[in-house]
Amino acid sequence: MDITALIASLMASLSDVATLRELIVIAVVLVTAALLARALRQRRVRPALQEQGAKRLAFPLTAVLLLFVARVIAFHLGWKLHLIGIAIQLMLAMAGVRIVVFALRNVFAPSGWLANFERSAATLIWCAVALDILGVLPEIIQWLDSYSLHIGKGHISLWQILQGLTTVVVTVITALWLGGIVDARLHAAQGLDSSLRVVFSRIVKALLLFVAVLLGMSLVGLDITTLSVFGGALGVGLGLGMQKIASNYVSGFIILLDRSIRIGNLIQIGADTRGEVLQITTRYTVLGGGNGTHFIVPNELLVGAVVQNETFTLSRMRVAIVVPVAYGQDTERALQILEEVAAAEKRVLEEPAPRASLAEFTDVGIKLELGVWINDPLQGTLSVRSNIQRAVLARFIAEGIDMPQPKAAAKQLPGASV
Repeated sequence: MDITALIASLMASLSDVATLRELIVIAVVLVTAALLARALRQRRVRPALQEQGAKRLAFPLTAVLLLFVARVIAFHLGWKLHLIGIAIQLMLAMAGVRIVVFALRNVFAPSGWLANFERSAATLIWCAVALDILGVLPEIIQWLDSYSLHIGKGHISLWQILQGLTTVVVTVITALWLGGIVDARLHAAQGLDSSLRVVFSRIVKALLLFVAVLLGMSLVGLDITTLSVFGGALGVGLGLGMQKIASNYVSGFIILLDRSIRIGNLIQIGADTRGEVLQITTRYTVLGGGNGTHFIVPNELLVGAVVQNETFTLSRMRVAIVVPVAYGQDTERALQILEEVAAAEKRVLEEPAPRASLAEFTDVGIKLELGVWINDPLQGTLSVRSNIQRAVLARFIAEGIDMPQPKAAAKQLPGASV
């Protein structure tokens, strides 16, 4: 059909009273659906609907519902309808596109390939609807079904392969989407421990993916009993070369379940690895160091080694500061100065109160120890030590309290005896 004949056919259809009446009905329905969807988007009674993407589906689903109502009313009035069915297909296609785009954006992080995949998925959906409207889609399906591949005693067609791939992709994406919703709900629960949130989130996601794979295989027509072969191969692989990985995963669930280490704890492993627990996964734990570095620690190490958890039961922490004083000085006054300086530091807690003690007699002087408590150990202890020691040094100088000098430094002083 050439362009002139096509334009003539469209003009003839528009000149028909029934077609114009049907177009007016469709236009009124779409405007009404748009107004209802706009009113729903402006409501803030249940923000969870927006989080789950329901408001994105408000317009196409409302339009489909109103078009069905219009079709029923027109049927009882005796009107002949042709275009409403096409409008319903287009609205359902729009709903499908929005569901796919929303699910992909909530499952995967924003990236270039995701935008391309969204456009490709939308194009495929719209093309399938257009081919179905034109009546070409059944012929394409029949053509794809005519090409088959023989695998052993059976055969599979190109159409079955496409159906299988689409089914598996849709079920897996749906499982990941539902897992993300459950994860968001768990993290929003205030009365649930952070470790238990992670455990439940991991278990729910694993179960959803497992069910999605089984459902996809069942819909494709594959025998689920064939998974026994895969399970045996996986068991052999775990036994031969994946002991460390399996151990880390088991250790991860142990840590999350017994809650010996929680998100936000300040822990130290060995002499050098110290930081705040930022993330606990089923394979590793991420620690944030005070200098901006991050440590990725295998969970097996946290279970098998001695871990110093500085905030296991209490969020506060004791900081000990050692100050030497020379022999012959007023020790009682020095202890009093230490407590006064510590009480003036804003990060030091009033209860328990700072306490200074005489710790030890050494060869060069008397060692005093000041113990203070802070409730923000994640901010580090260096600033507290520095502020207190600077203030102590200034007070000792002002009140004439001397500190001992090392023997090597004393030998270098002018007039020192050898």
